[in-house]
Amino acid sequence: MAQPATPTVRKIIHVDCDCFYAAVEMRDDPALRGRPVAVGGDPHRRGVIATCNYPARQFGVHSAMASSQALRRCPELVIVPPNFDKYRKVSTQIHDIFRRYTSLIEPLSLDEAYLDVSTSEQFENSATRIAQALRLDVRREVGITVSAGVGPNKFLAKVASDWRKPDGLFVIPPAQVEAFVTALPVGKISGVGRVTGERMKGLNLKTCGDLQQLSRLELGQHFGSFGERLYHLCRGEDSRPIQTGRRRKSVSVERTYEKDQPTLTDWLRELEGLLEKLKERFAKLDQHYLISGLTAKVKYQDFISMSCDKAGTDLEPAHFEALFCQLWERREGPARLLGIGARLRDLKAPQQPDLFPEERDKAMHNQRNKL
Repeated sequence: MAQPATPTVRKIIHVDCDCFYAAVEMRDDPALRGRPVAVGGDPHRRGVIATCNYPARQFGVHSAMASSQALRRCPELVIVPPNFDKYRKVSTQIHDIFRRYTSLIEPLSLDEAYLDVSTSEQFENSATRIAQALRLDVRREVGITVSAGVGPNKFLAKVASDWRKPDGLFVIPPAQVEAFVTALPVGKISGVGRVTGERMKGLNLKTCGDLQQLSRLELGQHFGSFGERLYHLCRGEDSRPIQTGRRRKSVSVERTYEKDQPTLTDWLRELEGLLEKLKERFAKLDQHYLISGLTAKVKYQDFISMSCDKAGTDLEPAHFEALFCQLWERREGPARLLGIGARLRDLKAPQQPDLFPEERDKAMHNQRNKL
């Protein structure tokens, strides 16, 4: 009986720009260099920090923090208003550099991407040398720094890119994967947030090596559906391919207010404007999306956020009115932010054969007409 072919080890690079928005602003204004810098909203108009450089982080400033709070922590902080058109242009420059080395690129955001260089002929197919070269190209041609991680899969490459930030390169060769992940702290696993982390702490699970001692069944009992993924990640296993054509899973809009919206009546009054913007965004998507669910979100004065969901296949106002009412019932109080959105079903995604294509086409037509 013929032996199955040994799978080829992939070579994945994860590239992450260092403090991207702030780095671009410091590049364009030399007076900002060496100072604590953040990109974000006006602290006097309830702005929020989008990102900040490392000198600012030393004071405890971080993204999603209120700009006013950031200034209290770092009185010398320079807050620059964001210029997303400029950041998109810089991102395009960086991706043009990526394409010199591979066409298999999965963008995660303006400043982050996976590259599959498994079959690249550059630098004798050395992923390490490719990562070194593209980092040098970005520094020389774009004027900012990027950190890169090299590994045999997406999980390990992403962990590696964060290992020597900023302006670093870290490589996890296949032969070193077992030793590396055994000692890896559980907090480095994508998907392990505060709640899961506390649960692991309670179980005295500190490293991936500790997780490896639990069976699939035990991981499932402790962590639900996430347990199966944990079983593989704690062993350094990740079979996800590079997705060159990333598709949307949702579409949403939100608004932060200069003055709180104090009552449910005020919340509902804001719905018309939010819904108009949501419909505009949905209309700009291609014709292969269907709405599969609806959501609403509120952030209160104390920055605590709550959200709720419901089934739905159209963007009728009554659906979102019901969601806002549910949120108000859970917690009454002034809102500093309101948002609404829709979960999407992607008809281009792999799925079961469509036994009733006429019904699918009719549903898609009806959804678009309801806009």
